[in-house]
Amino acid sequence: MKKSEFKFRRQKLMDIIGIGGIAILPSTFLQNFYYITGFSQDAIAIIIPQREQGQYILFCQNNLEIYDADDIFSISDIDDIIPGLLETCQRLYYPIGYDSDFDKKIITWINTLKNQIYSNAPSELLALDHILYEMRLYKTEAEATAMRAASQVLVQAYKRAMQFCHHDLYKYELEAEIVHELIRNGCSYPPYPITIVGGNYKFNDKDAVLEDNDLVKIDAGVRLENYAATITRTFPINGHFSKFQKLIYEIVFKAQHAAIKKIYPGNNWIEPHTAAVEIITEELIKLGLLIGKFNILIEEEAYKRFYPQKTCYWLGLDIYDNCDYKVNETWRDLEPNMVMSVEAGIYIPPAEDIAEEWWNIGICIKDNILITSAGHEVLTIDLPKARAEIEKFMAAT
Repeated sequence: MKKSEFKFRRQKLMDIIGIGGIAILPSTFLQNFYYITGFSQDAIAIIIPQREQGQYILFCQNNLEIYDADDIFSISDIDDIIPGLLETCQRLYYPIGYDSDFDKKIITWINTLKNQIYSNAPSELLALDHILYEMRLYKTEAEATAMRAASQVLVQAYKRAMQFCHHDLYKYELEAEIVHELIRNGCSYPPYPITIVGGNYKFNDKDAVLEDNDLVKIDAGVRLENYAATITRTFPINGHFSKFQKLIYEIVFKAQHAAIKKIYPGNNWIEPHTAAVEIITEELIKLGLLIGKFNILIEEEAYKRFYPQKTCYWLGLDIYDNCDYKVNETWRDLEPNMVMSVEAGIYIPPAEDIAEEWWNIGICIKDNILITSAGHEVLTIDLPKARAEIEKFMAAT
């Protein structure tokens, strides 16, 4: 990503904190540090709007002139320099709680300044993390391009896994196919452990064998240029859905499709979830897996027995970007340039009140969606998802 992208973000942050503010950002603040600086080495970034000697200061181990800092100091000099910078400002923006050792340094510096007769210390300590998460919620074109690329790499990894899948295969062998494709395309590591679940739902048993007539659910993610993509697909190990697998798959597919249709500017964050759970509830009533009147079951959230999670999650530098879902206690409106993962699923556990033919059927489908001014763009659209598409794709391999 170009240096101008990070310079634009730093300027936007300066505009937010204003004159008299100082932002201190240690690299332990992970993705937010990268978002502002463009690198991930051990360092501390300081932003001081309209400081004559330079607005962007770095304390680091190595010479990082390529990162456009106005001043660069050794990280060993922080105790000598940062208190003097704090003394010039009224408001400190800092992500407290992410680095306990650095938190203690901040408190020590401020207390030292307060105890000096002719010194000033910031009178306000404000949360920097919330500001940066809000900035991260709205993607620039460069960020959207990076997320499209990450999504395409992950799509290819899933296609490779679907082509390679067969019974008597170990789960770790299927995982290796995914990792191979990710590394081949320049992705250093998955952002979270790849989950491969067979019919018996042993989540952590990578030595388990995939069995004929079972389903396999893969939940995998990738980072490319630090931006994340995440996909979940469920498909039959032998390439053909059974009668009961097919029925549940069609419900989940329909629910996710209904959720995605609700993603456009002006709708709010909860509406896709509402659309999904209404489909799931309605269809499970038809199958006899939920008993009762539709409105009452929705009100009682009876669907949570089979679908306990929400449908949409913010996506960006993290798989779950920590942006607010509500603003002033109201579900957030969807706006252009937001990106979210959209996931629907049904998981049927063994139970006395459920016919045995449904036991252990678990379906989950997840895609990445960019909200546009005209509606939305499915970043993972090239991966087979409809039941017939999956069977056709697997039959061709």
